[in-house]
Amino acid sequence: MSGVHILAIESSCDETSASVISNGRILSNVIYTQKIHEQYGGVVPEHASRLHIRHILPVVQEAMSQSGIALEELNAIAYTQAPGLIGSLIVGSTFAKGLAWSLNIPTLAIHHMKAHVLANLIEKPDIPFPFLCLTVSGGHTQIVQVDSPYELKVIGETIDDAAGEAFDKSAKMLGLPYPGGPLIDHHASNGNPKRFVFAKPQIEGLNFSFSGVKTSILYFLQAELKKDDQFIANNLNDLCASIQYTIVKILITKLKKAVKETGIHTIALAGGVSANKGLRSSLTLEAQKQHWQLHIPSFEYCTDNAAMIAMAAHYAYLNEEFASDEQSANARGSF
Repeated sequence: MSGVHILAIESSCDETSASVISNGRILSNVIYTQKIHEQYGGVVPEHASRLHIRHILPVVQEAMSQSGIALEELNAIAYTQAPGLIGSLIVGSTFAKGLAWSLNIPTLAIHHMKAHVLANLIEKPDIPFPFLCLTVSGGHTQIVQVDSPYELKVIGETIDDAAGEAFDKSAKMLGLPYPGGPLIDHHASNGNPKRFVFAKPQIEGLNFSFSGVKTSILYFLQAELKKDDQFIANNLNDLCASIQYTIVKILITKLKKAVKETGIHTIALAGGVSANKGLRSSLTLEAQKQHWQLHIPSFEYCTDNAAMIAMAAHYAYLNEEFASDEQSANARGSF
């Protein structure tokens, strides 16, 4: 098969994923999710890196098999360089570099958050530039102005906790198992979002803050549980709906402010939390109300996956942004 073929590897946290892209079209996207972390209530870095070591080869083999591309046909191998768990990143980057060296082809070091944004181009490569992307994950919350696949600028971000962390920590307060964010989303669909009111921190500019939200929820639950030890159990759906409403309201309020300041009305959503049905529904309604052109990736491309790394790698290859031998994994790298 002629053209530019790239193998991409994602290993920033607890998903081992590999994808093959050919001339900008995704041919395969294999994801192995590590279930072991559920029993610990969060990702254990040591377990994560060990499981990446165990599963990266079969995941890559499956992605190559599904793609119909032979190793000898690859033009480059991409890997997630930053940010993420350092041990997990090293597994992916070392594997990619070793395989690329054996094939005598270059590597492409990809920023995880940039890849989340560019995941919007997988199914809709004709999204008009510029657009604003609300990127919401467990570790990051950002508003990114995207002028082209090569020009991305963060114009707003959280000054403390991420929205995804706020979901997971709130779920833990409610006694829900890890990962709790999806469970809040599930229970919220049957609850009253206006029943309980929680703090919405007022932060200047386009930045976010979610630490005050978590504190507000914690103090509220502590006070109510003193009066009724079954309060959470008896009000779980309404609590989840109210928590979700609060977090989503903060996100959309800042996004509206960004639209007003930039004059950009093409909006995209990205990141693991963009799989949240409440956020997707609220943003869709707001887009209709504000006459925005809204783009939301399929669920498969919202959570951590190698297809988004592959899409970012496609543009990096076209721009000849090849990694140097000295380029290493970085837990906190920015783009």
